[in-house]
Amino acid sequence: MTGNDEVRGLLGSLRVYLEELRESGVDGLPYGTPETVSTPAGEKQRESLDDIRTNLGECGRCQLGKTRTNLVFGVGNPEARLVFVGEAPGRDEDLQGEPFVGEAGQLLTKIIQAMGFRREEVYICNVLKCRPPNNRNPQPSEVEQCHPFMLRQVKAIGPAVVVALGTFAAQTLLQTKEPISRLRGRFHDYHGIPLMPTFHPAFLLRNAEKKREVWEDMQQVMRLLGKDALQKKDG
Repeated sequence: MTGNDEVRGLLGSLRVYLEELRESGVDGLPYGTPETVSTPAGEKQRESLDDIRTNLGECGRCQLGKTRTNLVFGVGNPEARLVFVGEAPGRDEDLQGEPFVGEAGQLLTKIIQAMGFRREEVYICNVLKCRPPNNRNPQPSEVEQCHPFMLRQVKAIGPAVVVALGTFAAQTLLQTKEPISRLRGRFHDYHGIPLMPTFHPAFLLRNAEKKREVWEDMQQVMRLLGKDALQKKDG
């Protein structure tokens, strides 16, 4: 048998095998290493937050790895229905290794509680995992390295809603230059997940009159999550 005959024979056998699989209800074959092919046909294996954190490691992909105290990955329920995404860790977060633990974080906790959740029931993270020196604005190269990990976190959790806190987070997630004042107040699509942009808690500390607008945004989130009763009760 020639080499061409062997190839034709293998292709014929493979065609018969695929047709038999299709008749039995299998419309695709898993791809990957042995550890990833145990998922039932038709299901995609979702990576865990632990997988992502392990992959991130002691990250030095951008210059912020040289100046941080702690990498701030994220905190909360890995199966949360509601995810909050901020810009980057601040001083308190850098020291403690946890997002939103300073004064702005305390206000965020109050907002979460007013929505009828406990802080540990939701998930909180930032676009950047390391604090920019002196809390300067993130640079494009830093966002380029870090944003994919944040997206993987959201996909691993699979929430019903994402809330983007502040201009930078909203513009990064939605890939737009629109100001937060024009983005907030309505849902946007983020990889198939409803996303509500709103003002950052740190902004509210300096502009208390904007709290009403944030609460209006959160009431929309509450309604989407079936929190109507709590909304009516609290008025």
